[in-house]
Amino acid sequence: MKLATYKDGSRDGHLVVVSRDLTSAHYASGIATRLQQVLDDWNFLSPQLQDLYTTLNHGRARHAFTFEPRQCMAPLPRTYRLAHTSAYVNLLELTLKARGIEIPENLCDQPLMTHGPGDTMLGPCDPIVGDEAWGIDFEAGIAAVTGDVGMGCTPGQGLESVRLLMLANVVSLRDLMPAEPLMYFGFLQGKLAAAFSPVAVTPDELGEAWQHGRLHLTLQTSWNGRTVGLCDAGGGKTFHFGQLIAHLCRTQEMRAGSIVATGAVADNDASRGYSCILQKRAMETVEDGAPKTAYMQAGDALRIEMKGSDGASVFGPIEQQVVSPATQAAENGSENCAR
Repeated sequence: MKLATYKDGSRDGHLVVVSRDLTSAHYASGIATRLQQVLDDWNFLSPQLQDLYTTLNHGRARHAFTFEPRQCMAPLPRTYRLAHTSAYVNLLELTLKARGIEIPENLCDQPLMTHGPGDTMLGPCDPIVGDEAWGIDFEAGIAAVTGDVGMGCTPGQGLESVRLLMLANVVSLRDLMPAEPLMYFGFLQGKLAAAFSPVAVTPDELGEAWQHGRLHLTLQTSWNGRTVGLCDAGGGKTFHFGQLIAHLCRTQEMRAGSIVATGAVADNDASRGYSCILQKRAMETVEDGAPKTAYMQAGDALRIEMKGSDGASVFGPIEQQVVSPATQAAENGSENCAR
């Protein structure tokens, strides 16, 4: 099934069930009003939502309405835990090569991870608010929403905990990030709030495209109207979601509603483009000795989408524009005055 959260003036929005073709929706009010409620009581509430989803797809839902992605918040607007990972080892190898660093033999032993801000998640059409001097870089990837996961879980148990999948844009500030690890702590200022696709989708909805914790579909990334990436999300040297979750839970439990994001999808075939600017700059450095592509500027537009074998959008697109902090503050001031 497919679920979304509509804006209603609150911080957590209102849960809606969305049709398979993303054309219609229905409020889930009689079952649950927030997605976190469902994740907390998945075995009881998800079958009821599935029934509504089936009714909606058959055109028999009495109070269905046209689905509008621009009315969506992130499917899960707030989370207990947001883990950013570098699941695509081939991207790590490329960036190390561009920096002239010898690739360590144990690079594939465990994934690299950090935590990001989970108290404010962006909807699919919310702006990227950042200063150009920070080195704004998109990271088009996949994210999983989990149920409860016990400490010391196996990769298989971690995979069983995956409740929903989404597209993600985890924005990295490349010119701020290098200094932070030198302080022996993780990234604090180097990550902006992440944005997510209009809908979250249960793994069973993906059919054969979901195999062994990997999503075997093409992730399409467009920057200022030009397609820059057509990357196979299931290709490359990747850690699957079960491995990522097991790594997170080695020494601690994870609560339902945790989100694990893969980081930028990287295809083994360089001709298929890139899912983050860092990858493009690394390729340029390896080939030409120096990067040529600049990071994002104010006014830049980004679109991230994934289509199924039938050519239909699976999650709906992420469509964002870069806005400077000053511009956003002025717009917020105008809105407050209007109120």
